Amino acid sequence: MTRFLAVLVSILMCGTAVAGPIRIKDLVEFDGVRGNDLVGYGLVVGLNGTGDGLRNSPFTEEIMSNLLERLGVNVTGEQFQPKNVAAVFVTASLPPFSRAGARIDVTVSAIGDAKSLLGGTLIMTPLNGADGQIYAVAQGAIIAGGVSAEGQAAKVVQGVPTAGVIPSGAHVEREVAFDFSQMHAVRLALHTPDFTTASRIESVINAAFGRRVATMEDSGTVTLNVDATQMDSPAHVIAKLENLTVEPETRARVVVDQRSGTIVMDEDVRISRVAIAQGNLTLRIDETPMVVQPNPFAEGQTVTVPRTSAAIDNAPGTGLAEVKGGANLSEVVAGLNALGVAPHDMIDILKSINAAGALHAEFIVN
Repeated sequence: MTRFLAVLVSILMCGTAVAGPIRIKDLVEFDGVRGNDLVGYGLVVGLNGTGDGLRNSPFTEEIMSNLLERLGVNVTGEQFQPKNVAAVFVTASLPPFSRAGARIDVTVSAIGDAKSLLGGTLIMTPLNGADGQIYAVAQGAIIAGGVSAEGQAAKVVQGVPTAGVIPSGAHVEREVAFDFSQMHAVRLALHTPDFTTASRIESVINAAFGRRVATMEDSGTVTLNVDATQMDSPAHVIAKLENLTVEPETRARVVVDQRSGTIVMDEDVRISRVAIAQGNLTLRIDETPMVVQPNPFAEGQTVTVPRTSAAIDNAPGTGLAEVKGGANLSEVVAGLNALGVAPHDMIDILKSINAAGALHAEFIVN
């Protein structure tokens, strides 16, 4: 625990030493400059016996029959159970301002009981947007990120063989109907809403243009008046302001992950002076059944007699320890480090400190 917190302090102290102004483009999202999610339902062929079992995945047989009939192959009434096909969901993100003919990456994920998509080929699959329109068409060989092997009594799986990607696997067929050049105002949405950061963004932009063109609406929004900038187009305005730098402000946070025992503290975390007592209670129950047999040549039968031993151990723990209030992160960590407890116990202690009102930071548990 001592080494863990020491490393944590060194990382955050180093991060603070090199931290500086951040580009506006890394702090905000520009209104209208966003991607669109696409999804499609398709068929993967060419698998080496690792496809869907058609009895367990009837939708695979249905899509395969429809595809063959569209290609002029009559399969009505036929009984076929190939193991080299799999039904999949195909997902992609249409980048902002994508034009017809551009290529985008797609992700392919099995939805049936296929064991692996390794070596498979995705058949032409339309990708729909939220409005139901087709914006792209995907097809190509799948690059799977895992492998599996099994025998009659053992199975080994590495990675996720039932999902893969097709780099540049889809052609954009339809463009999003959006004319960015006609916008008269652009809103800047902060990734982490904060009044101080929004105010600084407003000031930096107005200083760069030499006039009032930006207005802070709230902690997460700054509105930019494109007409007031007197530039040729909104694109020119964004190109000028996105590389301006601002020093952001954030709330003090303590983030813990109970599953892995990870603790991350912001450099602005402060703890008031508190006293902490922590101990461990262990309940141990042992079952050692005894087999009792009758004497030789005597009447009776063999029986099992239960035997249970139970004990409760109360470890001494840390006793009542004082954690002095810290004025900076290193002092806070030094105070907690003096308790000498494991990371999972430290999470419980931080919860109790937060409940007592002595932890002056946002406490987030994942």
